[in-house]
Amino acid sequence: MNKTAISKEKRKLPGLNARHIHFIALGSAIGTGLFYGSAGAIQAAGPSVLLVYLIGGAVVYFMLRALGEMAVRHPVSGSFAEYARAYMGPQAGYITGWMYAFEMIIVCLADLTAMAIYMRFWFPDTPQWVWVAVTLLVVGAANLASVRWFGELEFAFTLVKVTAVIAMIIGGAAILIFNLGTTPNEASIANLWSDGGFFPNGAGGMVSAFILVLFAFGGTEIIGVAGAEAEDPKTTIPKSVNTVPVRILLFYVGAIFIILALNPWTQITGERSPFVEIFDTLGVSWAAALLNFVVITAALSAINSDLFGAGRVITGMARENLAPAALARTNIKGVPVITTASLLAVLVVGIVLNYVLPDKVFTIVAALATFATVFVWLMILLAHLASRRKLSPAEVKELHFPVPFWPWGQYFSVAFILFTFGIMVWDSDFHLALAVGVGFTLLMTALYYLTGRPKAIDNAAAEKASQ
Repeated sequence: MNKTAISKEKRKLPGLNARHIHFIALGSAIGTGLFYGSAGAIQAAGPSVLLVYLIGGAVVYFMLRALGEMAVRHPVSGSFAEYARAYMGPQAGYITGWMYAFEMIIVCLADLTAMAIYMRFWFPDTPQWVWVAVTLLVVGAANLASVRWFGELEFAFTLVKVTAVIAMIIGGAAILIFNLGTTPNEASIANLWSDGGFFPNGAGGMVSAFILVLFAFGGTEIIGVAGAEAEDPKTTIPKSVNTVPVRILLFYVGAIFIILALNPWTQITGERSPFVEIFDTLGVSWAAALLNFVVITAALSAINSDLFGAGRVITGMARENLAPAALARTNIKGVPVITTASLLAVLVVGIVLNYVLPDKVFTIVAALATFATVFVWLMILLAHLASRRKLSPAEVKELHFPVPFWPWGQYFSVAFILFTFGIMVWDSDFHLALAVGVGFTLLMTALYYLTGRPKAIDNAAAEKASQ
């Protein structure tokens, strides 16, 4: 595939600088899945969950390196949906882009609901839908203002999350080393193997934790989308992607290691966040209030970045006739106003759902994003493999940011994601997510042909060729 296969865009306006991209990359891996979801993964796998995070982190790293290689070579709005279109055909780009948009909308609905639930801590009598509406106004304004405003807001949100995790790790280490806190006698590295061994639930426990852990890493692919808005993609994207191993080791493996060492894993019930328990052990009486502020920030960050990512991908698709033409328009600040406003309108559904089903909406919505997350990762990896087949040996040598361990890292990641789909078939807890994901894929495939996308794409290509 030559360079003309992917559309080029002129960047006339200030975009995201290295600081923004670094913190977007950092914040994308730290969310509600870590602060609350880690308890479920620990219960499933016990201490062996550390291996699950390491293996899942390796998959994420190879996926991001594949995306980084393509993004540095061709930084475009729409990112991986555009790469799927260019290297695997229009239908692949169409399905990938809409699946990502579906994923982001579902995750936004889940996090909007989580925001409302978190706010009950301070305002128990205020209806959930009120906080959903307020949150939509805040993140909507940030996304409609400018790319730079989005970056600044995400920078602030991530700073809070990173500070909280680092404080937790330092506090936990102090408990272990200096026997601080209210229950120092329970804290010991021996907790990693003394209660049923390192694999207390066997291989099955590890396997069942893979889905939870991979979902916790969901959203990291926004690096490729945000990179297209960077002022210097060839510098900022490699720096951001290369921090992924350190981030995974520190903020996931490091944090979970501390949690497991402080208490026997059987005591981590999920009734409250493991992070609260660490601060409680240190005698911090306001630990619950502190964590509530952190998770609210994490939810705001997720909604903010998900809205940004979905908007850019859909806009990029519209420019290639894979979405309605009106969604390709941007204002003088480079913001896809119509696309962002349309997504905000769809998210109003969250207000309605939280009014009608305040106690059930989070569970229903959160279960639906798993399939979409790993599907998008698979398409990124397949697009990268296809892109490499189009390159000559000389072009491969000219790559500014080639993936390491080519092609074995990519094959490993593809195989693991296919294994993940197998887990969803095996585990009945994920049958609903699997059914919805497959159903959405079939629906969008049908719409691709019913809306005449193939003909529109052919006509656009013929028009470009004649110019």
